[in-house]
Amino acid sequence: MFKFMYIDESGDLGIKEGCSRFVIISALLIDNPAPLERIVKNMRRHKFKKELRVFSEFKANNLKNETIKYALNQLNLVKNAQVFHMILEKKKVYSDFLKNDRHKCYNFVAGKLARNIILQGVDVEIRIDKSKGKQMLQEDFNQYFEKCLREKSQIYKVTIQHSYSHSWPGLQFADLLAWAAFQKVEHDNSEFIDMLQIQQEAYNVW
Repeated sequence: MFKFMYIDESGDLGIKEGCSRFVIISALLIDNPAPLERIVKNMRRHKFKKELRVFSEFKANNLKNETIKYALNQLNLVKNAQVFHMILEKKKVYSDFLKNDRHKCYNFVAGKLARNIILQGVDVEIRIDKSKGKQMLQEDFNQYFEKCLREKSQIYKVTIQHSYSHSWPGLQFADLLAWAAFQKVEHDNSEFIDMLQIQQEAYNVW
């Protein structure tokens, strides 16, 4: 049995004035990526053709609220879809090690997320938005995330790919989900995240 996981984040890891107060890493877990591909294709061909033709991918920051809400409602129809959020409130980061190395901080939060995703008897294909440009940083993330994911799960094979989100509807939906959760914690706006009817779990790093 296969599971497909797509990971993206919202917010930033900066600590200067003007940076976000929170960072959220979200993971969308599905049985089959085909329904997400159909949703994106249908939106591009029909109802939102004019808006989406200027964008190579869904990015919440580029889309109208109506478009985001439609996509989230369509996601509600995807069988067995689940989403997991890990929330970091940056003012609670006291470790200089994490403050001074954004990659390590990201991995730390992602590891916390992985420990809360419990899987049994499956192979997992994981895709994360290709933001960690250097191969060494990608491998560092892969090793740590898989280690954390396996702590409470019984998984056969794990593959982790760093991919460009414009080629993967699952990553585009992960972006929408992370953005929706971010609106709630950063801006006290829950109208988007409250639309979700799929199984949803949110955790705080501390």
